[in-house]
Amino acid sequence: MSAPRTPRKVFGRLSLPERTYVADALRTETVGGVLLLVAAITALIWANVPALHGSYASVSHFHFGPEALGLNLSVAHWAADGLLAIFFFVAGIELKRELVAGDLRDPRAAALPVVAALSGMAAPALVYTLTNVAGGGSLAGWAVPTATDIAFALAVLAVIGTSLPSALRAFLLTLAVVDDLFAILIIAVFFTDTLNFAALGGAVAGLAVFWLLLRKGVRGWYVYVPLALVIWALMYNSGVHATIAGVAMGLMLRCTTREGEEHSPGEHIEHLVRPLSAGLAVPLFALFSAGVSVSGGALGEVFTRPETLGVVLGLVVGKTLGIFGGTWLTARFTRASLSDDLAWPDVFAVATLAGIGFTVSLLIGELAFEGDATLTGEIKAAVLTGSLLAAAAATVLLKIRNAKYRRIWEAEERDDDLDGIPDVYEEDRPEYHLRMAAIHERKAAEHRRMAEEKAAGRDTTAEVAGGAGAENDGPA
Repeated sequence: MSAPRTPRKVFGRLSLPERTYVADALRTETVGGVLLLVAAITALIWANVPALHGSYASVSHFHFGPEALGLNLSVAHWAADGLLAIFFFVAGIELKRELVAGDLRDPRAAALPVVAALSGMAAPALVYTLTNVAGGGSLAGWAVPTATDIAFALAVLAVIGTSLPSALRAFLLTLAVVDDLFAILIIAVFFTDTLNFAALGGAVAGLAVFWLLLRKGVRGWYVYVPLALVIWALMYNSGVHATIAGVAMGLMLRCTTREGEEHSPGEHIEHLVRPLSAGLAVPLFALFSAGVSVSGGALGEVFTRPETLGVVLGLVVGKTLGIFGGTWLTARFTRASLSDDLAWPDVFAVATLAGIGFTVSLLIGELAFEGDATLTGEIKAAVLTGSLLAAAAATVLLKIRNAKYRRIWEAEERDDDLDGIPDVYEEDRPEYHLRMAAIHERKAAEHRRMAEEKAAGRDTTAEVAGGAGAENDGPA
């Protein structure tokens, strides 16, 4: 008779290598998210202060670049098509790593974030579509509320000081990686109008050369950086959004280690490029994309125009219900149980946090309503409004459970034997308990020594006091 099968836990403890990777990735993204917030606030101030508004428009629309190569672009255009290619390059590496070395390599473990991400994209699109069908608006912006901005979400966590357990943080990160992949597919399929097949063929040939050099083990940034720029330029001129070049190159990197390697090439390059993406590329994109005019009338129109209302409801309602519903259904039909430390309201709070859809939502908004500057600005205002409402709702929900999260986090971080590995990962190892026994024995010996010293001190004091009393009892 076979032993009963142990039910799988949803949001259980991460493996130690996965925990280390997630912690490093989230640390960089959190710093980048704070810079992203600063950039967005700066853009809003720059664009709305009357004395500065003109300079913001002048800088954003300033063109530079080689005209002969079709690359005489505005500053805002360079930020959206050029700098975001770095962001998507990192996203491609993250996705490749998750598929070959992370949690997504296990189909059962991959089912949860993939279904949650797909549900979290389908539901906002459906909410937007229903809102605009009912209100007679344009359906062109259906994809705007489908993306999650992991950097912005982590910045909110950093600001409110929530010690979210590592399993929920990892879920949020993986969810955003899968989300980015499908956002890239949406951009490639739905926002490519005309194709220049000669340029597209050149980009594909360049990608083939890139892949071949990687396979041959060729090293040196001076080889890959010029080649990457050529591929990006050809992809841009092909009519396909240039960020596709970034994710394609990221997916080609090897993310598994070989004998003698501590880190794979993909992890090494990601470690080098991620700070550039999070600290420079994404904040600069936000600086030149978030500068929309904000006024009482404009904010009022966000909730009255079907296109903008659809974006707000898609981010705040659609994202939350889609991710939570997808997660619950996956757990229900795979007969998985929630981790003992967590409750379903925790998953709902994280789903609400995923409604922050800043960077990619702004990009898709520009693509969806290209040529209509007024509506593009209103859609950006809707993205900002929806993201802020989602952040506010998540803040309230997460704060309610923050004491519980802090206890879980402290238990995950405790390292009493000081070997650099959290104790929760060693509790089934005899060596750990022997080290702890030695530590306790040393502490016990120290306490015994201190007790003996205290007792000896009290005896000496008693003798001195007793001697003084005998002399005082003598004749005057």
